[in-house]
This record gives sequence, structure tokens and C-alpha cells, in this order.
Amino acid sequence: MKKFAVILSGCGVFDGAEIQEAVLTLLAIDKLGATYQCFAPDMLQYHVLDHLTGKEMPEKRNVLIESARIARGKIEPLDRFKAGEFDALVFPGGFGCAKNLSTWAYEGDRCTVLPSVEKAVMAMFEAKKPIGAMCIAPVILAKLFKGSNFTTGDDTSSGSFIRKMGNKFTPADHGEVVIDRVRNLFTTPCYMLDATISQIAEGTENLVREMLKTA
Repeated sequence: MKKFAVILSGCGVFDGAEIQEAVLTLLAIDKLGATYQCFAPDMLQYHVLDHLTGKEMPEKRNVLIESARIARGKIEPLDRFKAGEFDALVFPGGFGCAKNLSTWAYEGDRCTVLPSVEKAVMAMFEAKKPIGAMCIAPVILAKLFKGSNFTTGDDTSSGSFIRKMGNKFTPADHGEVVIDRVRNLFTTPCYMLDATISQIAEGTENLVREMLKTA
């Protein structure tokens, strides 16, 4: 049975992992006959937002503890990740990918990727195992690779960044998966497009299905 590592970035679309994308990714993995283990970095998140008003809140939260809400407590610190124990690695979206797992949201072209995230990605890449990213998460991969092919739907800001990093940007619609077969990288837009939850379910399932073909 194939096993996915799922890297979460908190809990909530604006400052962590996009909850619907994360849950539907876990559902897709289970539905398609694989298993999963969730991971998240044990660190303070960039900031905390009130998801009702969109305003910043005067408090601090931990990415691992917040991600545990989604994983029902079954989660490990990212520094315990071992590529040899998994067949695939996937990032659900949410702006935690651009604020906690990387600095893209506030540093743009000068952004960096969290060292533990880079270590996990490169270990899977070197083992020739599939790596998936949805929504805004492809900016992480775009920073780490050159000459690859990614999508964030039709978003011009992230699309421009992907190109500036030396990669190809391919527009994509609901449920479509852009595959870089040379590097075994898989991306799909999800909530980078206006979407219904059914369309998100389609995108996550298609991504997982394509990854399983090469896992």
C-alpha cells in the first residue's frame, strides 16, 4: 500500500493550510487505496488572522499545533520526516504555504523556503518520488527547481513568479493537473480559481490519482 506524506502549514486559508483542500486531499488518498501521515513544522506561524473579518489578531500560534486540528492530532513534526518511509509527498494549499513554509507572501521574488521543507522536497526528488502541490503551494516548488512546469490556475502574480524563477507556467482549469514528468512534479489550481467544494474534491482526487501512477 502506497503512503503519502502530507505537509500542512497551519489551520485556515489566510494564515495556514486551506482546510477544505487539506481534508479532501486526505480523503482522496484514502479513497484511492493509499495511506498518509501528516507533518508540519514546529514553529510560530507568520501571523494570526481573524477569518471572519480578515484582520490580524494580537496573538501567536504554532504551525504544528494548529495543523493538528486538521490531522485530528495524528501528526509529526516535519524534522522527523524520512523520505525512505514514503512513496509520495503532497502540499495542500492555503497561504500558510506562502507565509510559514516559505516567505513568498511578503518577500516575493526574494523569498526563501523553510529549510525543513526544502530538505523534505529534495529528499523525495532525489529518490525520484512524486511531489504534488495545489493552490498557492507550487510557489514553493518553483523556488526550489528551475526548468520545471507548474500551474496556479490563471493567477498572474504567482504565474509571473514561477516564470521569473526559470520555470514554465501553464494555465489550468478546475480538476486539471499539470505534470512535469522529468522531475515527477504535479500541480493543480484548486482555490486559486473561484471554485465550489465539489471542484476542489475533483482537483485533489485527480492530483492524487496522477501521483499514484508513478509512486
